[in-house]
Amino acid sequence: MGESFRGNGSLALLTDLYQLTMAYGYWKTQRHDRDAVFHLFFRFSPFQGGYAIMAGLAPLVETLDDFRFTPDDLAYLATLRGNDHQPLFSKPFLRYLSELRLSCDIDAVPEGTVVFPHEPLLRVQGPILQCQILETLLLNSINFPTLIATRAARVCQAAQDDTVLEFGLRRAQGINGAMTATRAAYIGGCHATSNVLAGKHYDIPVKGTHAHSWVMSFDGEHEAFAAYASVMPNNCIFLVDTYDTVHGVANAILVAMELRKQGHEMIGVRLDSGNMVMLSQQARAMLDAAGLPDAKIVASNDLDEHQIQKLKLDGAQIDIWGVGTRLVTGYEQPALGGVYKLSAICDAEGQWHDRVKLSEQSVKTSNPGIQQVRRFYRAKQAIADVIYDVRDGTAASPHMVPMGCDQIRSFLADESEADWQSEDLLVPVLRDGSRVGQWPTIHQIRERTQQQLAMFSGDVRKLVEPAVYPTGLDVQLFETKRRLIATASPFHG
Repeated sequence: MGESFRGNGSLALLTDLYQLTMAYGYWKTQRHDRDAVFHLFFRFSPFQGGYAIMAGLAPLVETLDDFRFTPDDLAYLATLRGNDHQPLFSKPFLRYLSELRLSCDIDAVPEGTVVFPHEPLLRVQGPILQCQILETLLLNSINFPTLIATRAARVCQAAQDDTVLEFGLRRAQGINGAMTATRAAYIGGCHATSNVLAGKHYDIPVKGTHAHSWVMSFDGEHEAFAAYASVMPNNCIFLVDTYDTVHGVANAILVAMELRKQGHEMIGVRLDSGNMVMLSQQARAMLDAAGLPDAKIVASNDLDEHQIQKLKLDGAQIDIWGVGTRLVTGYEQPALGGVYKLSAICDAEGQWHDRVKLSEQSVKTSNPGIQQVRRFYRAKQAIADVIYDVRDGTAASPHMVPMGCDQIRSFLADESEADWQSEDLLVPVLRDGSRVGQWPTIHQIRERTQQQLAMFSGDVRKLVEPAVYPTGLDVQLFETKRRLIATASPFHG
């Protein structure tokens, strides 16, 4: 991407120090090659919504392709000291890292998939040292794009059939944050971006015309619009609120008439301030009266899904929405809160042992086992997701114990006659450290998002106070978890 820290092609040091200190501990105690399973998941749907959109997988796998500790990385690690001023890491351990190549298996939910709290987005299986070292990189790669893709899906839902443009480059959290956010916003449903580098890098459509400074650089607004039209007659959306919005619309209409005589059409006008309902209605009336019914009205100015929904309910005559700061930053929720937990580990004889993390907050008690998520459908509508342990076989029906509950429920009224379909969400993406399978284009991922959202009821997709979509643990997995909770305490072992 051009950032200096990518110069050596590897991001092995993009980790928290404690991942490396634990890795050293595994190596030192000769436990580093024991197989383990970790799962990456989140506990709450972002933006007080009912779902999230999985994103960030393809860039993550590209990063893992280059995963290695370079000589420069190891030279830096050799400089680290403990509180006794002695090296943190021994030379033999650093030599071990120099030869390390990933051999993990990773299964992941495809990008563009609707996902829910506690469901594993990634399952990582392999030597525990490798699984541990990957934790921070995996979380960093999935948390933010999933957050932004979800926000984009909500914004596009509020805009209904209108075009949504991502305009957040200048407000994003640095270069990498901007690139990640633009890609995720497109996956979530945005139609185009102002970010030209992302357009080139990811094949995303780019849109944009001029800013207030263009208008201000001329002695008059009409002169500015006319000059722009002479330069780019095929790209004219005029920003009309530099001085007076209604007067700006009138000037845009005058230039539009001149453009038409030359065989071109003005695309529309953009509003960036003021009473959007009243001004858009006035602009629409003026454009229609001038014989420009196809001219679009674009709105920007710190929009989000709630503002767009209210503007539409209030009768705003807006066709295209430019959404920036509140989309690419996550704004009121700057982090997804994804976590990565150990759920099973092999002993020295190769026998699996399930693990669970306890907490006084039940939502923070982790799920054990080697997990998979099975989604059940009826009449092309998703009805429930069941998390099960692959060692127990397949979850054959939507019997489960909902999260935070201890009673079995079924989500089919009449199982004997029910006609349901199902699929497992986690699919292989890495085997023995190498990528596998077919990788979709970003346009196919965006289309998957739309197809996925259509499978869920409007109540689940509501922007405010959505219905809770049924998710839970398979009965056998629930019993395993209950047994582990009863025994995993300071008084056992």
